[in-house]
Amino acid sequence: MAELEASLAQLRQQIFGKKSEKRPKAVKLPPPVVDKPTLAETKERRTENRQARDAATQVDVVPVPVPDEARTCVACNSSELRKVGDKPSVVINYVAGHFRKRIYQRETLACSCGAMVTAAPPERVGEKTHYGAGFCAHVSVSKIRDHMPLYRMAKAFQSQGIPVARSTLNALLHRTADELTPLYDAAAALVPASYRVHADETSFREQGKSARTYLWAFVTDDVVFYRYAPSRSGETPNEVLGDSTGLVTVDQHSGYNAIALRGRRVRGGCLAHARRRLFEAREIPETREALELIQKLYLVERKAKDAKVLHSPEHLELRARESRPLFAKLLCWARKHRRGTEPRSLLGRATGYLIRYFRDLGRFLRHAELRLDNNIAEAALRPVALGRKNYLFVGSEDAGHNIAALYTLVGSCELHKIDPVAYLTDVLIRVQSHPAKHVVDLLPHRWKPAAPADPG
Repeated sequence: MAELEASLAQLRQQIFGKKSEKRPKAVKLPPPVVDKPTLAETKERRTENRQARDAATQVDVVPVPVPDEARTCVACNSSELRKVGDKPSVVINYVAGHFRKRIYQRETLACSCGAMVTAAPPERVGEKTHYGAGFCAHVSVSKIRDHMPLYRMAKAFQSQGIPVARSTLNALLHRTADELTPLYDAAAALVPASYRVHADETSFREQGKSARTYLWAFVTDDVVFYRYAPSRSGETPNEVLGDSTGLVTVDQHSGYNAIALRGRRVRGGCLAHARRRLFEAREIPETREALELIQKLYLVERKAKDAKVLHSPEHLELRARESRPLFAKLLCWARKHRRGTEPRSLLGRATGYLIRYFRDLGRFLRHAELRLDNNIAEAALRPVALGRKNYLFVGSEDAGHNIAALYTLVGSCELHKIDPVAYLTDVLIRVQSHPAKHVVDLLPHRWKPAAPADPG
């Protein structure tokens, strides 16, 4: 009965309840202490925003003369008026995106002997395509970042008077991924070389398969790497991380066990998963104490962030002084309420999770670079979850690998606050002639545009 009641409560929450895990305002985390900006600082920020907007906006100056019937003085009716200046009025409009066709007139020379010399053709994304790198980048980012299915993209182009077949868009999407394969491989090599890694996975649909496939995310300080796999087994993290050393923060999925059992990677747990189980049981009064203890653990992390000592020895000392007693109280609370509680009830599941995985959950107390939770990897999978609601599935396993490659590069651009359209437009041409041993320099965390993006 306890198991059925817990399942029923979860289903009701899933269907009718709110998805947010925020607590009521009375026990909400206090807002950070921020000094109210002065009037001068507010004006300066507005000026900076206006300058940034003007720099990114095409400006057209339209002269508006005073009409002839109004060129008289309103006070004395004199017509002897002199010009003293112009008073600007600013109106910002949206101009719909458009295609630009560029024809390269390649000079051809002939010799008296019959030989011909022709100027070199423009660089293309692959061979025999009339679409430039900018268009391919736009299609890829619209699909990956903006979650727009190709059939909707084709309808949008049709509404602009430019019909492009969905099959053409699909071919361009996969050709883009093929051209960027060297960059995807270079990103894959950076993951095992990273000391700190966050990993998570989410299900996906492949056309023609009844079983679900999976897209795995591995987040480091440099890249957000995705790997498409036909199953949820531990083969994928083994292939990606190999025998590398360092830290890895994951949930308690058994597919990650082999990484930790090797003794190479120190496995950190996710306190957010433990809190989620407590939040599901929030109607039980006993859970309030545990939720408040977890809140205080996060307040310690905020204190370290405000003091700018994150992941430093000072941070570890702060955790030993303040976080360790709080975590010990949390475990004592779990052991106390575990006794006499049905294991399959909501409270039993929450306390059982804390007791069963307390070593992984508390490992942040010994490693300053471990975060309390795995939210950074879950956030990396949020665009995937939004995308699969729109385009539903991938057509084949090869298509899944191509989607993973595009997610990797677009996600890494988002990580480093780089415009992915400008980035892909640039590297789609440069990767064709860039030295293979230095291809890592074209990844977003090292990328420097060679020249302004060509709108053609």
